[in-house]
Amino acid sequence: MARLKLKKLEEYLQGIDGFEDPKILLEQYQTPPHIASCMLYEIQSQFNDLEGKIVADLGCGSGMLSIGSFLLGSSHTVGFEIDPDACDIFTENVVDMEIPSIDCVLCDITADPIRSRFHKAFDTVVMNPPFGTKKNAGMDVKFLEVGVSLAITAIYSLHKTSTRDFIRKTATQLNTEPKIVAQLRYNLDAAYKFHKKKSVDIDVDFWRFQVIH
Repeated sequence: MARLKLKKLEEYLQGIDGFEDPKILLEQYQTPPHIASCMLYEIQSQFNDLEGKIVADLGCGSGMLSIGSFLLGSSHTVGFEIDPDACDIFTENVVDMEIPSIDCVLCDITADPIRSRFHKAFDTVVMNPPFGTKKNAGMDVKFLEVGVSLAITAIYSLHKTSTRDFIRKTATQLNTEPKIVAQLRYNLDAAYKFHKKKSVDIDVDFWRFQVIH
């Protein structure tokens, strides 16, 4: 069971400030509140992987998934983010919402020291990784690899439906049991000058990767 109703959770998440100047090289798009709330509600109501759990949010950005995890009862949440500007917004959101038990670590999560320092330190890992476009080819898989090294129980992540077979094969090789929880239409609003359309829908899979012990 979730301690908040889905509609109430989404209302809270709509109050989170996003990126002021998103960086294309980092593929910075804020997870839409509707998608974030549906993801997190499902994680808790169906799998009980948030309440009372220690949670990591990889590539946390302004804190959408981290704050949502707290609202659904995580005992402690740590966001990991490479962009100092995003970390500042994350901190401001946490302060504005008067939320304890959430930290933001400024770091490159793909660096080896992070994997060793936080190896199996979290019950649950949540993330909306870069989809691996532009100059970030393969970054979505790197995020997944880190998530597996940090998580004790499960990793939850979004990946483009077009990569489904590859993600399933990779996740199996990483000694996890992959499961598609839901298929989503991810609406990306125009955030960069090169965008010609106001928004575009992308087919996305919402995955749960159960760690095999």
